[in-house]
Amino acid sequence: MEITFRLADDGADLPALVALYDAAARWMQENGIAQWKPGEKDADHFRRRRADGEVWLAQAGGRPVGAFELWWQDEPAWGPQPPEAGYVHRLMVDRDRAPAGTGRAMLAHAERRTAEAGRAWSRLDCVSSNPRLRTYYEDAGYTVVGEQPFKEGTGGSKYAVTLLEKRLAG
Repeated sequence: MEITFRLADDGADLPALVALYDAAARWMQENGIAQWKPGEKDADHFRRRRADGEVWLAQAGGRPVGAFELWWQDEPAWGPQPPEAGYVHRLMVDRDRAPAGTGRAMLAHAERRTAEAGRAWSRLDCVSSNPRLRTYYEDAGYTVVGEQPFKEGTGGSKYAVTLLEKRLAG
C-alpha cells in the first residue's frame, strides 16, 4: 500500500492528529514506556505547531496512518542554533492500519522536506530511558550527539532526552 504525505490542515485533520497521538500514548503506556500520556496534546497543540512549523499527515488507502511535526528551531532541547536543521517531533504511527515501514517513510519525508528548505541536518530527540527507540533512530542513520537532562521549569521536555542528528545529502 502506497504511503502519501500532505500538510495537515487546521480543520478536519485536527481530530485525526489528536487520535494518533492518544493511540501512540496508550501504546507507550501499555508497553511500559514512560513518555507520552493520552489527552496531553489537543487540537490547539497541533494548531500552534502548524503556526510555528509544519505538521505532516501520512496516508495509506486514503486514511491517516501516521503524522509528525517538523520544526525549524528547537531551543529547549538543542539551545540556540543557526538555521541549519529541521527538527522532527511526535513521530506517530497508527499501529493497526499503517503499512510496514511507515515510520521510516515519515522520517525520509521529513529529511527530504528539510533538505528542500536548504537545511543540512535532520535532528530529533528521544526519551533517554527508551533504548529501543534510540536504536530505531540509529538504524535509520541518526547519530547520538548528546543528552539533555530533565530540567524543571525550562519549558522543555518533561524527561531526559537523547539528541540525535543526521547529515542530509547536499
